[in-house]
Amino acid sequence: MQQLLIVTALWAFSFSLIGQYLAGQVDSDFAVLVRVGIAALIFAPFTLWRGLPRALLGGFWLAGALQFGVTYLCLYRSFEVLTVPEVLLFTVLTPIYVTVIDDALARRFNPWALVAAAVAVGGGVIIRFQPLTGDYLWGFVLLQVANFTFAAGQVLCRHLLARYPTPQPLYRFFGHFFLGALLLAVPAWLLWGDAGKLPHTALQWGVLGWMGVFATALGMYWWVLGSTRVDAGTLAIMNELHVPAGLLVNVLIWNRDADLPRLAAGGTVILASLWLNRWGQRTRLMTADRPDT
Repeated sequence: MQQLLIVTALWAFSFSLIGQYLAGQVDSDFAVLVRVGIAALIFAPFTLWRGLPRALLGGFWLAGALQFGVTYLCLYRSFEVLTVPEVLLFTVLTPIYVTVIDDALARRFNPWALVAAAVAVGGGVIIRFQPLTGDYLWGFVLLQVANFTFAAGQVLCRHLLARYPTPQPLYRFFGHFFLGALLLAVPAWLLWGDAGKLPHTALQWGVLGWMGVFATALGMYWWVLGSTRVDAGTLAIMNELHVPAGLLVNVLIWNRDADLPRLAAGGTVILASLWLNRWGQRTRLMTADRPDT
């Protein structure tokens, strides 16, 4: 879980940087392209093309296209029809998708993981809930597609690594993840990018560089690596932990206003969901080991 916690902190800090220096100032499709391009260049020298299962490599290309292609295309466009609080609210359902997709790929049903994920979602709703206004249905649909593809990408990587074990370390083929992402990031920029909104300050370029190296390259690498060392319920809940972490960064660094009682209550519920998931795991193991009577 150590890797997942590190990435949660990285992404929480990244959300603040995006809101402070990039949102509304730098074209979103260009920002995604730069992030993915930097990450692909970092892993390119280590990337193997032979000696690995084709299904493993193809799966990583698909996962990259889902998480940095479909997800971000839908996410950024949702801001055109939703307010920021509505966007934040509609993204809390990712843990549910993680557990459902994981169970579907494993051809099983783990009720404890689903219950724990639902509790984590409840914690996110406590923190983020705002009254809905206007025509938000289309925005809700866009964000559920984004949530689903982001969940599908990380679960797919987790299952691929379990199904196709290889003596090669993950960094020797993780570059294929970002190459898959480029399959959608490049045409998205060419089709919808705004050349008039490129970065125009050294600080904006620096933020993009930092995000490409740490939030995208190392962040996704550590997240996928960490996902293989925890159960699906824990992975689902960790998808919700960035909510209180991101708000806490906003308060501590940018001195933004926040409803601290709601933040504390929601964060407590999310942490409680981790305990519930572990308790459920122990219960299942005890039941499985109990001799038939």
